[in-house]
Amino acid sequence: MSTDQATPAEEEYLQTIFWLKEARLPMTAANVARAMQLSAPTVHEMVGRLERDGYITRDADKAIAFTESGDRHAAEVVSRHRLIERFLTDVLGIPWDEVHEEAERLEHAMSPVLEERMRGAIGDAKTCPHGHPIVAGARVEGVPLADVQAGASVRILRFENEAEDLLRYLKLAGLEPGLEGTLARSDEDEVVVSADGQERTVTRSVAETVSVLADPSPPPRIALPEQLVLGRERYGR
Repeated sequence: MSTDQATPAEEEYLQTIFWLKEARLPMTAANVARAMQLSAPTVHEMVGRLERDGYITRDADKAIAFTESGDRHAAEVVSRHRLIERFLTDVLGIPWDEVHEEAERLEHAMSPVLEERMRGAIGDAKTCPHGHPIVAGARVEGVPLADVQAGASVRILRFENEAEDLLRYLKLAGLEPGLEGTLARSDEDEVVVSADGQERTVTRSVAETVSVLADPSPPPRIALPEQLVLGRERYGR
């Protein structure tokens, strides 16, 4: 039986585990540690706490699974986070590359009344500014931009990695969810998207974190865990 109220620290872990589930990455303590850039002992302690509090279970191989209430609670935290991001961007005018960490600070203290008013304020928006669905389960599957062949048409779905320094890099490069264009060039170092008469260049490691719809499309695959770090370190340079 899960506790009625998770702590902010537990909610951060639930959010990360839910993100691994969405991305179809193995839900393991090792991937949680990689995503949050925390030590294995720190993560092991918190994962044990989540298990004792009834939010997750672990099998003999230590793979993590949500309990019914844990999955519901995690989905609520993730939805609230993405709602706040959309509100901050659309209503308050904060640039989309600056809202992720701000939402991290606000998501644990928002009242149901404020949440409902925020939902009214964002209208029919379905995703956060980085392309992730506000309602769990509404995720559109794409392919990594790094896999797309030159000449294919692309539409950017979302940025899988929401580390603020990486979001800033993507914004400066001219990429954003919803952008449509053509894959102009792709080599072992860089991927170039042509859109609106301009070329937008990112490193191949960054292109690994950008999900797109492509035509023709490469085969779908799960993103590389080592590319999907949620921390603040410099990335993909």
